[in-house]
Amino acid sequence: MKDLKEAYKTIEQDRFAPEMEISFIDGDKRTTMRYEKVLWDIAGERKGLRYGENPGQEAALYKLVGGNLALGDVEMVQSGNSLASLPELLQSGKHPGKTNITDSDNALNILRYLMEKPTAVIVKHNNPCGVATGSTLAEAYFRANKADRLAAFGGAIALNRECDLETAKLIVENYAEVVVAPDFKPGVMDLFATKKNLRVLRIRNMSRLQDFVAKHVIDFKSLIDGGIVVQTSFSANARKPEDFMPAYCNRKITDKATGEVSYKEYKIARLPTAKEYEDLVFGWLVEAGVTSNSVLYVKDGATVGIGTGEQDRVGVAEIARDKAYTKHADWIAWEKYAKPFNDLRLAFGEEDGARKQAEIMEQTRAEKGGLPGCAMVSDAFFPFRDGAEVGIREGITSIVQPGGAIRDWDVIDCCNDAGVAMVFTGQRSFRH
Repeated sequence: MKDLKEAYKTIEQDRFAPEMEISFIDGDKRTTMRYEKVLWDIAGERKGLRYGENPGQEAALYKLVGGNLALGDVEMVQSGNSLASLPELLQSGKHPGKTNITDSDNALNILRYLMEKPTAVIVKHNNPCGVATGSTLAEAYFRANKADRLAAFGGAIALNRECDLETAKLIVENYAEVVVAPDFKPGVMDLFATKKNLRVLRIRNMSRLQDFVAKHVIDFKSLIDGGIVVQTSFSANARKPEDFMPAYCNRKITDKATGEVSYKEYKIARLPTAKEYEDLVFGWLVEAGVTSNSVLYVKDGATVGIGTGEQDRVGVAEIARDKAYTKHADWIAWEKYAKPFNDLRLAFGEEDGARKQAEIMEQTRAEKGGLPGCAMVSDAFFPFRDGAEVGIREGITSIVQPGGAIRDWDVIDCCNDAGVAMVFTGQRSFRH
């Protein structure tokens, strides 16, 4: 019988060429982007990616080394400024595959906006499980892991400060696939060596992440028939409170009898407090790394509930809410009994375990999953008030969204009725 586990141990052949060129041609003008394959020394051999998204898919990682494409006033990342595509592999474990690199890259994509404070980002399947700041790196990691301890299992962890022993001890309590940091203090690598499958990547010039905030790269998406969609990469324009706009709109009203058109002004009654602004900025910047259609809840510089990749905005607001409740209950179980919520019946027996679960759920409902006081973040406008109402019913106090819906006035009314502050960014943050 075939051993299905062996597929995950396979190292695919890497038959991609050592170099790659992509040219943009406009008449006599040609701009050629030149790339070199990234290889690491692993057990005395030069190796690239383990495999692609799945075993059986060959894959290669290339770094940009030549050619600079200019598109109007868009400032592009210059060739030779490799960062995420050229990490040092300090510990290979099962050396990296495509998903390890792309998860790490998206963690850095979020982290680039959040370099002022110690911050930890945990990404799984190209979406953040938890993002948090802290007074120390260990506190930031603890809070990011607490946000979704279950989803963080097997994730990629990115840290924006040198990893110290306190943080490393917390990391090795769980299973992680990748840790990325600018450097590692003495003793950390010895501790990480106890986790044989952990990939440890060092990016010495991570302090330059902030340089990438307002710059763009060419983003390629291959279609099923080999065609390619090309776009400039996304950069969040609203990165501080003064970049936000108080929610405002004019509603067009047509008199059915006379056909006369008039306009009614709607504006938000309450602006965010300083603390709310901090969470609104934090949440909007985390949003840049979340698959659309998405809604987030954040509080005190940490994610509380993350809804990703859904087809309707009300549904994703509800999913983010439900995840907040689920993760809140699981954390209570973990703190009280050092067991996941779902394992309580197995650990303590059906009757006692069920009683413990009921008590935890009663506490979780009383605390509304930690949602009261949260900021609600939406990557696109709310077409109707029902999406915002999902969060308002749970006690959120502020909302950030792009604005621009025909019925912005209805969402503004909804917030004013509840005393909720709302700001617009004027920029959608979709990520497909």
